Amino acid sequence: MVALRGKDIDSFLARPDPARPIILLYGPDAGLVRERADALMASAVEDPNDPFSLVRLDGDDLATEPSRLVDEAMTVPLFGGRRAIRIKAGSRSFASGVDVLANSTIQDCRIVIEAGELRPESPLRKACERAKNAVAIACYPDTERDLTRLIDEELRLSSLKIAPDARAALMSLLGGDRQASRNELRKIALYAHGQREITLIDIMAVVSDASDFKLDPVIDAAFAGQPAVVETEFAKAMVAGTYPGLVILAAQRQVAALHKAALLMEGGASASSAADSGFPRLHFSRKTAVETALSNFSAARLIQVMDQLAGAALETRKQATLASAIAQRALMSIAVNARRRG
Repeated sequence: MVALRGKDIDSFLARPDPARPIILLYGPDAGLVRERADALMASAVEDPNDPFSLVRLDGDDLATEPSRLVDEAMTVPLFGGRRAIRIKAGSRSFASGVDVLANSTIQDCRIVIEAGELRPESPLRKACERAKNAVAIACYPDTERDLTRLIDEELRLSSLKIAPDARAALMSLLGGDRQASRNELRKIALYAHGQREITLIDIMAVVSDASDFKLDPVIDAAFAGQPAVVETEFAKAMVAGTYPGLVILAAQRQVAALHKAALLMEGGASASSAADSGFPRLHFSRKTAVETALSNFSAARLIQVMDQLAGAALETRKQATLASAIAQRALMSIAVNARRRG
């Protein structure tokens, strides 16, 4: 059985074994499957855009005529050179075609099969794992070590460094899909062009907004004076792997918007119109919580909260091992004191 794992995968992708021209890429990380398939195609033929060099096939179409895979693999290029076949597996099996190729001599042709998650008993996976001229490579979401290497690799290309808290935050936001992670890193590098180092503020500005981090509930609860909700939602954020520094930064952005709205209210605006002005993209589901926060805090008290959060942000960087406790304590303090008007 040939199912590559760990460092063996990197070694094979860097220098594919000519004796194993059939390569199955499968798993839940579709971006990693595509990235590895692209790399294998690029090293297999001189021009991946040449239809005579690279043939693309649909797995479900092959299922109705598996012999077509054999015919394509055995075709000799009219003008010589190497060929490649890229197959996108679907819901129907074409494993019988792989079985035939397993007992054939394949000359100057690489066959790459892209698939989603496959159970061990899947006919396609079994066919590739038992064939002597094939390998099966699982593509799972990046581990912490994988993400560290990916971040370093992308930022090195732009001669950028990244602050420790920014790296920790970024690690908690990437990893579900390799290509999506790489695209986010390239956006950050472009955003930080001209800087020497990427900061936590850069991460928050580029990767997404706080609502995408699922932090709105805990931040809204803090300023609305709901400590029980803060405790529950903060725990959820930590279980989800959210970096505590992101929670503090989201709270800092919230208090800045609240302060702007509070100043408008002191100038005579209603809570509703002030909320709309202070939070231009405020979702209707959050408006009540924001208006409650505005009734809880004056502009002067919000300045005090800004100072409190700035201190918490500094402490999370200085005491990384206590970052979670520091962030939770800061939000709980805001929630407990929110009902003290003035």
